[in-house]
Amino acid sequence: MATIRARIAARSLGPGERLPSIRRLAETLAVSPGTVVEAYDRLAAEGLIRARRGSGFFVAGQALPPLQLADPAPAARAVDPFWVSRLALEADDSVPKPGCGWLPPDWMPEAALRRGLRQLARAETGVLTDYGGSRGSARLRRLLLARLAEEGLEVGPGHLALTGSGTEALDLVCRLQLSPGDTVLVDDPCYFNFQALLKAHQVRLVSVPYTGTGPDPAAFEAVLAAEKPRLYLTNSALHNPTGATLSPAVAHRILVAAGAAGMTIVEDDIFADLEPEPSVRLAALDGLKRVIRIGSFSKTLSASVRCGYIVAPPDWIEALTDLQIATRFGGPSPLAAELIAEVLTGGTYRKHVEDLRRRLERSRRDAAHALARLGFTPALMPRGGFYLWCRLPEGLSEGFPERQSDGQSQDHPRAPSATALAERARASPTPLVLAPGNVFSPTRTADAYMRFNTPHTMMPGVLERLAAVMA
Repeated sequence: MATIRARIAARSLGPGERLPSIRRLAETLAVSPGTVVEAYDRLAAEGLIRARRGSGFFVAGQALPPLQLADPAPAARAVDPFWVSRLALEADDSVPKPGCGWLPPDWMPEAALRRGLRQLARAETGVLTDYGGSRGSARLRRLLLARLAEEGLEVGPGHLALTGSGTEALDLVCRLQLSPGDTVLVDDPCYFNFQALLKAHQVRLVSVPYTGTGPDPAAFEAVLAAEKPRLYLTNSALHNPTGATLSPAVAHRILVAAGAAGMTIVEDDIFADLEPEPSVRLAALDGLKRVIRIGSFSKTLSASVRCGYIVAPPDWIEALTDLQIATRFGGPSPLAAELIAEVLTGGTYRKHVEDLRRRLERSRRDAAHALARLGFTPALMPRGGFYLWCRLPEGLSEGFPERQSDGQSQDHPRAPSATALAERARASPTPLVLAPGNVFSPTRTADAYMRFNTPHTMMPGVLERLAAVMA
């Protein structure tokens, strides 16, 4: 392939010219004819050459090199949930991401995933070629039902469906339950992509202040009475972004209020396996009367192997399954679902999770101490997980530009601004991806806070870059 590319680049082969025969080029390069066939086929797949039946291979008409895709320069846009998501997803590997929402690659069970992939290579052909069943892999659903039973949630096969991801699980619930203009209740602060997804569904967001033990109960009851939301979307365990844990007393009061208001609760339980000890769950307390559980495996296994799930009453599951067929014609990829099942049953997952918890405990402690030296103060120390919700140091805004509604800026001291710091970090010669507080806050009242991903924060050079941006 390199030889043919070099000849085309040197113009010894021009557009439309016939390439040497397979036999002649094999003799010239002292390789097998099969090697030449493979090279020609790959170059044809790239569009650099063309095959003509019975005539051989010819240089493509334009003789252009393979298309090189360069990322476009980032456009100026508001610092919102889409801003931080796109920065985190699109930044190359050289840019540290202490504001991202996933663990570093070397924290994930790579060896178990590779073993699972090798096992799948010997699986039945249908796993490699067929659509997924309407509810997803029966094997993985059995494993999930057993895990749910361990936490006291006694459900049967009719209560569970697999989805393409945790985000898709939430999207399906929104499609089933919401119409444009409906009101949805979220925490303040809350996971920023909840806001992005709900915006796509054209619903109206209202919020409730989130404390160290869950949503403020009095504010929760007042919002339900005044706004009558159809859904409440929350994390129970290791709340994103605060890391807080819902207390039993607050959970009971929320369920009583939701029941009286006829409101459905969607409980995103994606961080469950990162808790050192299980905390209270709304779905288990409620028995799935008004609470729907969603989750996925992207935080503990792989963000690349996308698969989520929904636990709900059987009539809901039937309707959600129909929606999934309509929107993706079947459940999640059989490859993804079976790979997750392989890892979960491979004998190493429990040890992997235990190791993760120990490493994350050290990471949270070390990151809290390191960030404190820069003036950041955690709002609380979470029981588990990898987030720290930190207040910015006072006086940080000295010399930072204040963003105005017209997009212009002016320089003068003001309150600490995570938004200004994140913009400055993105534009720095040694950039960082940070997650400023207001992208998590529906009321945009958290600009004095920043969410830090502790393993990414403790990577070499990150704190030095952060200090340089703050200087």
